[in-house]
Amino acid sequence: MKTTRKCRSLLSVSLNFFALFFSITAFITTYWCVGTQRVPKPKCSKLRTHQCIDYGVNETDPNKVVYSWETGDDRFLFRQFHTGIWFSCEENIHDESEMCRSFIDLAPPSEKGMLWLSLVSEMLYIILLVVGFSLMCLDLVHSSNVIDGLKLNAFAAVFTVLSGLLGMVAHVMYTQVFQVTVSLGPPDWRPYNWDYGWSFCMAWASFTCCMGASVTTLNSYTKTVIEFRHKRKTFEQSIREEHAREAYGYYRERSLHSISKSVEVYSSQSLKSGRKIPIPADTLDLGDMSGSLGEEQC
Repeated sequence: MKTTRKCRSLLSVSLNFFALFFSITAFITTYWCVGTQRVPKPKCSKLRTHQCIDYGVNETDPNKVVYSWETGDDRFLFRQFHTGIWFSCEENIHDESEMCRSFIDLAPPSEKGMLWLSLVSEMLYIILLVVGFSLMCLDLVHSSNVIDGLKLNAFAAVFTVLSGLLGMVAHVMYTQVFQVTVSLGPPDWRPYNWDYGWSFCMAWASFTCCMGASVTTLNSYTKTVIEFRHKRKTFEQSIREEHAREAYGYYRERSLHSISKSVEVYSSQSLKSGRKIPIPADTLDLGDMSGSLGEEQC
């Protein structure tokens, strides 16, 4: 029982650790959503001669105007961007660096309240995961004490389930806010196409590990309770059987003692009164009786 319970505790701690690691990683990274943005090509200059549009005048002949025949998507550049809970970063078309802006400022005013609620839920999700992880570690350390382990298991399961629910709500709310921002956000930021990134996958992997840890903890709690009750029931039954055997032996000795005492009292009374004690038939010798009768007849 002890080894099995310890293995279950180790599994719960491992799942909770992965959930905590994935959630913190997703919370501080900016790859929840990735994609491309379509921006107009910049004007050509001496430093930039490609991926640009030349609207200027011919330097050799100022009277000749240079026209650009690029149309459609050829007039635009497609730069990569990635967005997280806190920031949204996109490529800088003038150099190889990145520009980052606060995603809270990019969100429409109607969605900022939901975004803040999502941020608070994410932080509470991580805090409750830390609490559940600490309780599971304590349960692993105090695995020898069954009663304390049951209490720690119960509290760890409650905190882990609550954190999982908060994490799910936070992820769903952020997804809704991002989709609205794609449609109603600033024109210079709106994505041309986008998809979910690895941070988003890690966030949902964290939720999956969290729920797995909570189920494992509840399973460990219920199994430990059932095993403990079964052992207590078996112990009580063995105690009752032992008491019954002792009581049977005690009453048997008392009954034999009372019978022997009664026989002794009866024999002593018979001797005092001069009455013969009946001799049992099985103690009589028939051969001796016939011999004595023959002698008397002669």
